[in-house]
Amino acid sequence: MISVLLPYRDVAATIDEAIDSLLAQREVALEICAIDDGSRDDSAARVAKLAARHPALVPLSSGGVGIARALELGRARARGEWIARMDGDDVAHPDRLRATLALVESDPRLGAAGTRVEAFPETAIGGGLRRYVAWQNSLLTPHDHARQLFVESPLCHPSVLLRAEALAAVGGWRDGPFPEDYDLWLRLDAAGWRLAKHPDTLLRWRHRAGRSTFADPRYALDRLREAKAPHLARRVRALGRPLAVWGAGQTGRRMARALEPFGLAAEQFIDIDPRKIGRRARGAPIVEPGSLTRGRRTLVVAAGAIGARDLIRAHLDSHGFVEGDDYLCAA
Repeated sequence: MISVLLPYRDVAATIDEAIDSLLAQREVALEICAIDDGSRDDSAARVAKLAARHPALVPLSSGGVGIARALELGRARARGEWIARMDGDDVAHPDRLRATLALVESDPRLGAAGTRVEAFPETAIGGGLRRYVAWQNSLLTPHDHARQLFVESPLCHPSVLLRAEALAAVGGWRDGPFPEDYDLWLRLDAAGWRLAKHPDTLLRWRHRAGRSTFADPRYALDRLREAKAPHLARRVRALGRPLAVWGAGQTGRRMARALEPFGLAAEQFIDIDPRKIGRRARGAPIVEPGSLTRGRRTLVVAAGAIGARDLIRAHLDSHGFVEGDDYLCAA
């Protein structure tokens, strides 16, 4: 059975549609643990009304403790060997759970699988979000997710189906000064579980003004960098070579600084800006790309300009560098 954890707060206008889309799932046995996380509107009353007609819907209340702890409340109540996520303002395709279950069952090393998503309504989708959704949707295989894990959160949280065993093994969701979903993907990867995505678009991901993804300080760039730094440091140390950072601008310097508490100091920075070549950043020389020699250092690519990462990756690949072995992309 699949246990869907659906924490919600003040979504009276959309909660019926969200739950109806889950009740319409095809060819799966499921329960829906709907956790009221401090709603001030009539969302909880709407859920209670639906639960009176649908035994699969289990109303819960957290008292308003925040999403991570609300999810843990739902996980403690869940009976399924599979744990799915959704929010109270999203809409699931009828085949979403069937398709992601088949994907996770196909590989015992998969800890979590999401789907491609459609962000809506169009009026709420800015350029940054559009690029992020396109990037996220471009990642399908475990290899795709592993190589891009330190760029940004590679899975849309409400689209995901998780193996309950994997979730329990890493301690579930954690509440802290970081995005609870990205923190979970990083810990699953560190524990040896793989991430993947179904190629079909099986979730409509609703956006609205004030959504925590944009307003919550846990989603600030500094918090994202702090969340990924210990895991990125682990990957770099496992490769057994000194660290170099491609990017002597703010993004590269900040990434280098975030890695320093974990015993990694950049021996050099690489940049294409002739004004920076020959100078120093965080005590290390700034050199041009032509000075790179494969196998001498592990390179972390941390360039902030839009499109720069893809250009750097193309340059490195054309010179025989192997992503995941010679270099890692981060942001």
